[in-house]
Amino acid sequence: MKSTKSAIRYAKAILELSSETNSVEQVASDMERIIVAGNETPDFQIFLNSPVIKTDKKIDILKVLFSEFTELTMSFVELITKNKREYLLTEIASSFVRLLKKQSGIVPVSVTSAVKLEKETLAQILTKLKSHVDGEFEVTEEVNPALIGGFIVKMEDKQIDASIASQLNRMKIELAN
Repeated sequence: MKSTKSAIRYAKAILELSSETNSVEQVASDMERIIVAGNETPDFQIFLNSPVIKTDKKIDILKVLFSEFTELTMSFVELITKNKREYLLTEIASSFVRLLKKQSGIVPVSVTSAVKLEKETLAQILTKLKSHVDGEFEVTEEVNPALIGGFIVKMEDKQIDASIASQLNRMKIELAN
């Protein structure tokens, strides 16, 4: 998910506040819950985007939904809602988690392959990447048979496409010209 500048600014603000109050872990847990609510419950985003529901009512509902949140997170959610930016809440939470991982030296890496990669093959790919990137990798693996063979690695704002499907596509374009 690409973050808007506003979402990133809000995420930086709550990250800074949580660092100052030594509550980063608790706020991170709260942000993960917001992400889950936003991604797994379509009605949650519809609720946040609704112009029909009054701000005070939204705040009351959010307080009930997230009653276990830290005081800092709940105050932040209230502020976002009062500023009519509640539609950004899931995006802010995602930006917060990304910023926290970056600050902690964790680099998310997505590896998509046509078939499940053997551990040795995945280790070789990660070893090659490690020589270009500082930090620990958080690896997610996906299988997409449409790639035919090979793999695609996505890391930060970079992508390495070593799939047979893309090679065939490039050959098709070359032959068409």
